[in-house]
Amino acid sequence: MHKFPSTLSLLLCALCFLFGCNPSLDTTSNLTEAQQRELQHAIAGLKASADLEVSLFAGEPMLFNPTNMDIDDRGRVWVIEAQNYRNFFNPINPIREEGDRILILEDTDQDGKADKQTVFYQGRDIDAALGIAVIDDKVIVSCSPNVWVFTDADGDDVPEQKKAMFTGIQGVQDDHGIHAFVFGPDGRLYFNHGNAGKSIKGPAGEDLYDKASGQILDVEQSNFQQGMIYRTELEGREVEVLAHNFRNNYEVCLDSYGGLWQSDNDDDGHRGVRINYVLEYGNYGYKDELTGAGWFSYRTGMSDKGYEMHWHQNDPGVVPNLLPTGAGSPTGITFYEGELLAENVQHAPLHTDAGPRVLRAYPFEVKGAGYEAEMEPLLESVHDKWFRPADVCVAPDGSVFIADWYDPGVGGNHMGDFQQGRIYRLAPENHPYQVTKPDYNSPLGAVKALSSPNLATRAKAWLKLAEMGPAAENALAQQWHKGPSHQRARALWLLARLPERGDTYIQEALADQDPNLRITALRVARQLGQKHLAYLAQMADDKDPQVRREVAIALRFEEGTQADQIWARCAERLASNDRWYLEALGIGADQFPDARFTAWLALNEGNWDTAKGRKIVWRIRAKAAIDLLGELIKGKPAPEDNAAYFRAFDFHQDSSKNEVLLALLEHQIAEDPENKFRIISHMDGEAVQNNPLSRVALNEVIENLKGSDRYFDLVARLNLTGQADNLLGIALDPASGNQSARAARLLAKLGQINLLAAKINTASPSELRPVFTSLGHINSIEALDILQDYALDSTHPLGLRKKAISSLASGWNGETRMVELLEADALPYQLGELGATQLLSVWRAQYRTIASKYLKMDEAADEIAPIHELIKLEGNPSDGKVVYSKYCASCHQAEGQGIAFGPSLNEIGNKLSQDALYASIIKPSVGISFGYEAYLLELTEGTIYQGYIASRTDEAIELMMMGGVPQSVPKEKIKSLEAQEQSLMTAGLHKLMGQEDLVHLVAYLSGLKGEAL
Repeated sequence: MHKFPSTLSLLLCALCFLFGCNPSLDTTSNLTEAQQRELQHAIAGLKASADLEVSLFAGEPMLFNPTNMDIDDRGRVWVIEAQNYRNFFNPINPIREEGDRILILEDTDQDGKADKQTVFYQGRDIDAALGIAVIDDKVIVSCSPNVWVFTDADGDDVPEQKKAMFTGIQGVQDDHGIHAFVFGPDGRLYFNHGNAGKSIKGPAGEDLYDKASGQILDVEQSNFQQGMIYRTELEGREVEVLAHNFRNNYEVCLDSYGGLWQSDNDDDGHRGVRINYVLEYGNYGYKDELTGAGWFSYRTGMSDKGYEMHWHQNDPGVVPNLLPTGAGSPTGITFYEGELLAENVQHAPLHTDAGPRVLRAYPFEVKGAGYEAEMEPLLESVHDKWFRPADVCVAPDGSVFIADWYDPGVGGNHMGDFQQGRIYRLAPENHPYQVTKPDYNSPLGAVKALSSPNLATRAKAWLKLAEMGPAAENALAQQWHKGPSHQRARALWLLARLPERGDTYIQEALADQDPNLRITALRVARQLGQKHLAYLAQMADDKDPQVRREVAIALRFEEGTQADQIWARCAERLASNDRWYLEALGIGADQFPDARFTAWLALNEGNWDTAKGRKIVWRIRAKAAIDLLGELIKGKPAPEDNAAYFRAFDFHQDSSKNEVLLALLEHQIAEDPENKFRIISHMDGEAVQNNPLSRVALNEVIENLKGSDRYFDLVARLNLTGQADNLLGIALDPASGNQSARAARLLAKLGQINLLAAKINTASPSELRPVFTSLGHINSIEALDILQDYALDSTHPLGLRKKAISSLASGWNGETRMVELLEADALPYQLGELGATQLLSVWRAQYRTIASKYLKMDEAADEIAPIHELIKLEGNPSDGKVVYSKYCASCHQAEGQGIAFGPSLNEIGNKLSQDALYASIIKPSVGISFGYEAYLLELTEGTIYQGYIASRTDEAIELMMMGGVPQSVPKEKIKSLEAQEQSLMTAGLHKLMGQEDLVHLVAYLSGLKGEAL
């Protein structure tokens, strides 16, 4: 790894900056990878789209590891550095004791290259911050657990004040924590956090509450889930939750009409990265809305397409995604409204994705109440796998700047390089970087500044114009009447605030031919509270579905007959294939579903069984819809509709659904085994057990499903102790594979472990082996006692005693028990040798040491070369695939091979360089993928499970254990749940495989780029 630039490289870099070296003249084919990563070759590693030219604005040693940036109205680039990223957890990287820095990089001679660096602030309180926003004399820095506001009132680039806006945000130094703030066209602040953020408190640590719903801003104590988007006043007052249930929504951006756009990251390796257009108050489906279960958990009607399954796209109440982008590590996003780029991307989101190393635009078109978009790369890496674009911003001249974190990996709690980092500029060829100082002192000057493509310029202009009030009306009115659409919208947000005059402009906008301006008018009226319901009634029959979409959303918290009737009129205009519109209707109805649905039925005189009516019945949460779902199922709909209607029952909490489902059991549709299963599985457990008809049906369903995933789910959900014998048979069947482990654990959960114990006294020697295997799968204290008693009884055959020891020494509790036995010298050497040998490859290093001492083994010398030497070696991908099968397939999937326990590796070659691949294998605990952190879960009776949390509901925690076997534990049985700093991947695995196999493995992994998927 090339860490510190040589004197020669710095000299060459300086010459390039001074004399404007043409990057296209660089020749890198004869350079080593380390040399290609030097600053003077940076541009040669990148490729811009045909109409654009990329240039280097700044690089090391001027800055290091930029995670986020903003550009002020003078064209200066403000950068957050992250040299201290996760170094409290990663001892490889040194700690910069002075803390991380906020830098201002300036091009004083307007040659397109930074020549001045100013340290605005440095401190440990901003280590590895993930967001910066420059708004007039305020600089907002996002750094979990705090959001800091720096004030530089005199403009000398030295802050006079630093104070907290928000505190109590979880996800400290975590990519899924708090992200950047952005100034909206309405004069408010917008921001988000990923699913590690979890809560937001006030500056003094006080609880905060959602302005609209009144719920506490803490996902553990509210109905909000996972990653969230917020809006707040400039001072941090009146916080509103705008949408939730994202995984890691890294940044949010807005267009001039107030539309929200953002990206979201999937569970690593599942090709589910997405771009979202955000409907306010929407649920975006990362976890199950009802239970909080993970996306892979079975549910009726779940899609067989991984991307749709990942985001619960088939569930009523989940907003559709705008665009899937495959695998990646999405980072910064901005909405481009300048004129310098090509026309097709002049009104589109621009987005950096550090995984595939690309800056993209997403040109979109209107489709009903939503949009459809496509991907257009603007800048991508040619060969440099360390290019990690972390953020994108638009400068005052309309050019685009990209921050490059520059690293062999992509965050994920690990940083491989801490002495490099770049800022690039993207613009048409030979377009100089020249910035004219805005005039904010006159209304016309401020309005001109409001037209800037640069957000910091617009923010400052907005604040000046709002301060001018009526004195700015004429200048703003000129923009409103004569400007392009997005500029008119910017003027409207301010004109609507004028005392006594605002309503005039809102009415003009509501009558405008441009639907975007009608939408803007509705949004500004809702925020200002001006004649809100009257405006909604006026626009409920608008010809444009996007306008009606906004009417429906605006009704969410409006109660009363007038609101119900407006909603019904919007519902009547639903196009049955427009999911965006349907979800907007759902958002507008969810607080008052019964009244809304009643109003719509009255409007239709009860004529609900139409294409749009069936969609509304599926989505609405009204009690009256329960009977209608039953009627729809009786009508024998298409298979996908049948599944959808049954799934809709889950979203109704009223017990009357059990009566409707019971009635379906007596209908002919119940003759279909699949329908019978669905009827039973959607009833409440108590209702199933208490009705003779459903009990008979349950027995039939169980018989048909025996041994399947759905069988185990149903037995566990209904606590069917009568299935103990069936479970025992599955547990002892060697052909059952992973299901045998699941059956054994479920047997123990039902309190029937005694059946396995009884088998020991009656089974033949050949039958005993699967009994011991099952007890090892259970790994509870009771199971270990049974295994230990058998192993220590010298009257039993030695071979079977060895099998008992082998089963005992597996799993967390068994490893601990084995160490206790070894240290107490309680085993004959033949058994101790076997158990100690198994301990040589366990997760806990101290246990491996104990086993080595027991076996009198000298500690093996580390014969693996350092990484910078390994990358010079050439491996064989075919041999590497064999190595993968031996060492990796038990926990990872690649090319259809392996177990889905750890992150998928199908596209790991696109995401990580060879350096990073070696680092992740040799030091797995340095960079643990988010969501795959190890936990120890201890039951009240003493059993300990190890794995990662697959899902967490109000009732239980599901731990995914080695081998991809889920273990659901009721919360009342949990004594403790502790996060572990060590990765679940065994440390020292590279030593077990040896250097040659390690090199082959990395050669294989480097070639996994997802083409076969």
